[in-house]
Amino acid sequence: EVQLVESGGGLVQPGGSLRLSCAASGFTFGSSAMTWVRQAPGKGLEWVCGITSDGSTYYADSMKGRFTISRDNAKNTVYLQMNSLKPEYTAKYYCAIPQRTGPILYWGKYDYRGQGTQVTGSS
Repeated sequence: EVQLVESGGGLVQPGGSLRLSCAASGFTFGSSAMTWVRQAPGKGLEWVCGITSDGSTYYADSMKGRFTISRDNAKNTVYLQMNSLKPEYTAKYYCAIPQRTGPILYWGKYDYRGQGTQVTGSS
């Protein structure tokens, strides 16, 4: 059974930092791309960033320079380092396994998604 368990969320002051973690199990983590998505209050899911199995990283334009995705295959964990946070980054953050057809990854479509961790930026 695929399991994705996010942690590390919380309340953060403007300009602060958080590191989110996603512990994965039930599949071959090292062979899988991983992605982070978020959902702000009253809005739909928004893609944040992704990392391929070989460590290549991709970011939504609005996240570049503030967010860093990384992975530790020995720990079956993917991370999201968030810096210089603003109140508008308040959202529930989810890790997910993106859909794949051969060599093509669909960052916006997910086979599996965790339960999420809440990040709240204070104003």
